[in-house]
Amino acid sequence: MEPDDLRRAVEAGRTVASEQGLQADEAVVVHNSDRVVLRLLPCDVLARVAPSAQLPDAAFEVEVAHRLTDADAPVGALDPRADPRVQVRDSFAVSLWTYYEPAGPEVAPADYADALMRHHTALRRIDVTAPHVTDRVARALAAVDDREQSPELSDADRKFLHGTLSGLSAEIGADRARDQLLHGEPHPGNLLNTRHGPLFVDLATCCRGPVEFDLAHGPEEAAEHYAGADPALIHRCRALNWAMFSAWRWRRDDQMPDRDHWRSEGLDRVRAALDRM
Repeated sequence: MEPDDLRRAVEAGRTVASEQGLQADEAVVVHNSDRVVLRLLPCDVLARVAPSAQLPDAAFEVEVAHRLTDADAPVGALDPRADPRVQVRDSFAVSLWTYYEPAGPEVAPADYADALMRHHTALRRIDVTAPHVTDRVARALAAVDDREQSPELSDADRKFLHGTLSGLSAEIGADRARDQLLHGEPHPGNLLNTRHGPLFVDLATCCRGPVEFDLAHGPEEAAEHYAGADPALIHRCRALNWAMFSAWRWRRDDQMPDRDHWRSEGLDRVRAALDRM
């Protein structure tokens, strides 16, 4: 967010926490992109603050988190001291979550696989309406095909991304017998190593598809510890993930830090993943 929007987002987060009886004298910015994640002190709560246009996504995330917590999933929980809902203040959607202190090094591949298997088991126990993986691909494809959304994407790279997205989406969507609810983006940055064990966060990306789609976001070694996973399908999903990642980076209004680097790097990762297939 731009500095003025960030200032307003911080104030919105502090206001919502204070209205819940939580003392929020200080706000530490944990993450800043199209939405902001704040650690509020001294109450030690995590506030997710997004533009109000993202209210449906924020409300969906809260609903999924509430149901998964009841299903004993390894996920970050809403803060129990606050109302389990999204509140709008000054054109921002705010939700309050438990803050977890980091514990130790990154999660090992075997532990990642174990956490993901338990997460998938819990996801099979809940019932929420979620888009299919191919619906998400369709949105990325629309950004690639619309020159107004991606004006700086070259004709050659536009054709390459279009072919990759449409081709892999058709392959992965053809057989839906094994589809289930997924996290959607369980990359290592969305898995916290805490004293409670590994916990997945950022649940708004929940969607339907094969478990291999989730596995393709994690360490390559993790797949060896996930019983029944299809290695060939993981490779296809990994290429598809990088193609979607690259498509988002080429949007005119993308706000990912170091976007120019990731535009080039994303295309290179897509080609490398296709070569491995």
